[in-house]
Formats: sequence, structure tokens, C-alpha cells
Amino acid sequence: MSITAAIVLAAGDGTRMKSSTPKVLHSIAGKTFLQRVMLAVTATKPQSVAVVVRNQAERVSQAALSYVSDAVIVHQDEIPGTGRAVQCAIEELKKRGELHGTVLVTAGDMPMLDGDTLTDLVRVHEDSSSVATILSCKLDNPFGYGRIIRDSAGGFVRIVEQKDGTDSELAVNEVNTSVYAFDADVLAKSIEKLNSENSQGEFYLTDALANAREIGKVGIVTVSNPLRVEGVNDRVQLAKLAKAYNQEICEHWMREGVTIMDPETTWIEDDVRIEADAVILPGSYLQGQTCIASDAVIGPDTTLINAVIERGAKVERSRVESTHIGEEANIGPWTYLRPGNELGKGTKAGAFVEMKKAIIDEGTKVPHLSYVGDAHIAHHTNIGGGTITANYDGVHKHHTEIGANVHIGAGNMFVAPVTVGDNVTTGSGSVVRHDVPADSMVYSENSQHVVENWKPAWERDAQ
Repeated sequence: MSITAAIVLAAGDGTRMKSSTPKVLHSIAGKTFLQRVMLAVTATKPQSVAVVVRNQAERVSQAALSYVSDAVIVHQDEIPGTGRAVQCAIEELKKRGELHGTVLVTAGDMPMLDGDTLTDLVRVHEDSSSVATILSCKLDNPFGYGRIIRDSAGGFVRIVEQKDGTDSELAVNEVNTSVYAFDADVLAKSIEKLNSENSQGEFYLTDALANAREIGKVGIVTVSNPLRVEGVNDRVQLAKLAKAYNQEICEHWMREGVTIMDPETTWIEDDVRIEADAVILPGSYLQGQTCIASDAVIGPDTTLINAVIERGAKVERSRVESTHIGEEANIGPWTYLRPGNELGKGTKAGAFVEMKKAIIDEGTKVPHLSYVGDAHIAHHTNIGGGTITANYDGVHKHHTEIGANVHIGAGNMFVAPVTVGDNVTTGSGSVVRHDVPADSMVYSENSQHVVENWKPAWERDAQ
């Protein structure tokens, strides 16, 4: 293939999304629509990728450059329409060099578009010697889409937009997907003739196909899976498409040997990796760069974000962010692991435990109702319920170091910075403010006082 450029149309307002976020920057499975489309077009290896922007141009431009660092950003002027967008792109690309070969044009709001679909389009286009080729699909309900009108021999005649079509034309169920392959020279000539003589007063890119037909053959490639080219115009369409895409992801992992008990309530983003024999229970949401090893059990009702879960670990009803959980570790229920934790083999973070930047060595257990932040706890230590590392002095965060084989009593508080040596035992309710040497016991004096026949002030006043 000889693709001189790929043009991504990302200038639209997306008003039906009713959002302060540009439509192309909404996401499915962890990637924006624009990112997905740009990944698809770059799979065809174009010499350059041009992204046409207008609505919130700076924000969309920054996103596009984060996806493809050498993308050509094209600013569409106030003249409306996809045809005008391509005119602006061709003008900018010509300034950067000659345009020969194939130009790929696609909308930026088709999040399930993939490189295979585009590669097939370009191959058919070039093999058939067409001057332009349209990617079409057939829909049971084509309302809102431009209809592809063919002649009696099945050849392309024109594309009719929803608001411009007659009843017989609108009865056609083959629709335009807004994805095209053009001969570069033909595209440049065809868009020069565009006008705004239509109900919308816009420069339609589809009119360029009628102009191209005067030069040579315009081909049509019909995609077999309409989801690959389905656009998103509002939140209802977004939800339906996200669900359909997630079903594909779940089916992929199940075929790879992963047990997913309920795909309807399990959501898995693109970049998640799961080994065979892992088990995903209902209500789980796996995000970012999460990696799950074999024999791990995730869920129910668990969110993992950029987490690494080693073999045989269990995470139940918890939220885990940017944390490494070792083999056979046991997390939850109702545990919140904030970013930066390292939990070793056989560790435990039990019910209602919160951790942040904690290093928990092999065999150590933090059973329940505790907070461990900015701390290292060495191997085979047991932390009593209700224990807190008080790491913040109002200005700075401080570190707590607890040694190996330590037995921490219930309700302890460690006021950082503080170090506790190996083989230490602490009494219940202790407040540890100073370093504790190894092989010792520490407790805080806390006298108990009883006031008999006591009543609260409001009861005393009432008498």
C-alpha cells in the first residue's frame, strides 16, 4: 500500500453529547474516540496523519499530539462541513510536500474502528484501480445516516444525506460510514468543486465522491461488522457501543482461559492483561495497565486500576490503584489501596484497611480497620485492628518503619517519623512516639477513670 496521508476529522461540535468535553475526547475502555481512530489509521502506515480541529481546538490538538507526536494539526475555518475540513487538510498537506498515492479520510468519532478494516479498504481500493472507495455498511435502522445510492449494475451513483433524501432513497439500508480512500490527485480536484447548495448550507465531503465519479470508478467496500464503523452522537449511543465492545473484550479473555462469571457486570479496558485460570467475579472493573496472574481471584465488586496481581492472590470488594500485590496475598473486603503500595507474598490487608505508599513484606498481616501510610512493615508481623500510622504533621509526610516478627496490639498509633525494631510487642492502645529497640515490649500508660451516676449536661439541666 502507498498511503500518503490519513486525514482524521475531529472538528465537530458534538452538541448532542451535551458535554464540556469535545465528543472525540470521550472514552471507551480507557481510550478516547480520537485515540482509537488514530491508532487505527496509523496501523495502515501513512506517511503523515492530519487531524482537523475547530471546536475546542487547543484541547483536541494537545490530545492528538499526545497520541501521534508528529501529527499535522489542521485548523478548520468558520466555513462548515466535512468537505471544508478536507479542503483545509489538503491545503496544509500540500504545503508540506507533494501528495501522491492514497489518502485515507475518516471521522474521529468511531471508537471501534480498527486497523484491519482500514487496511482491507485501502487494499481493495488500490487493487481495483478506483479513484475513490467508500466504506459502507448495512443497518436495520439507517435513520440519520447518508444513504448510498447504486445504479442497476450495483455501481456507485451518489450519497444522499438524511435531510435531503426522498422517501425511496431513505428506504435504502446501505449507509455511508464517513470512511474513504481517495487517489490524492483526484481528491484534490474533487474538493475544489464543492458548494453549499444543500439543506444544511455546508460543504459535504460526500459531494466530492460525485465529482470523483466523473473522473473514474468509485468503488464500495461493505464492512461485515457494523460495530467497527458505528459513530457516537449522544450518551445513549455511547453506552450501547461501550457495552457491545466490552462484550467483545470479555469474550476474548474467556477464550484465552480466563473465567469471567458474569460478563454483563464485568468491565475490562483495552490494556488490561489476564493470564489463563484467573477468575473474575461479578461487579469487577479492570482499568489501565492492570495485570492479573493465573489462579488469582478478583471480585466480586472490585476495581483495579494499574494494579499488578500475582499468582493466587485474592482481592474481594476492594479498590486497588497502582499497587503490586504478591502471590497468595489476601485483600479485602472493603479495602482501599491507594497508589504506591508493595504487598509481598502471603500478605493480608483485611476489611476496612487503607494503605498508601506502604511496603508490606512477606507474611505480614494488617487484618482490619487500620491505616498504613508512608510505612515499611517487615516480614511476618501482625498489626492489631484499629492501628494507624500517623504520617502527616500538617506540612510534611513522615515515614514509619516496623520490623519483622512484631506483634502490634489493637488500637495502636505510630506517630511518624518512628522506627520499631524486630521482635517487638506493643500493648493495646499504645501511642508510639519514639523509636523502640528490638526484642522489647512497649506500652502507653493510660489510666482508666470512672465517674459513677454520670449524666450528660442536657439531662442535668433538664432536672
